[in-house]
Amino acid sequence: MALRENYPFNNVVVSAAMADVGTAGSVYIAAPCSGYIVLAQSCIQAAITTADCTWSLKINGVAVSGSTATIAFTSAAAGDVDSVEPTGANYVNAGGTIEWASAGESSGTAPTIFSAVIRRS
Repeated sequence: MALRENYPFNNVVVSAAMADVGTAGSVYIAAPCSGYIVLAQSCIQAAITTADCTWSLKINGVAVSGSTATIAFTSAAAGDVDSVEPTGANYVNAGGTIEWASAGESSGTAPTIFSAVIRRS
């Protein structure tokens, strides 16, 4: 079995919880360090229904390029993970605000855990 790729020590993972990704809204967290957000993820804790739901990432209220993800409602189940790798405007300063914004297009109450990997610079 091949060994997994080692994660660099200069990566920091932050997370936030949203009560219901199917309701339009945002969750926020303060960045613990400066660096580039290289990965953002969501993990739903229950199925969503009716329609796909999108979320995106913002830094200090400014949209991060390439950070919109779609949570598909077909075959949705607790534990489904969706990921994006931002392509620009993804540098955050220590103490800056990281925001995950849900457009809230789906139905069904689905608590969601969001995470982001910051590569310290």
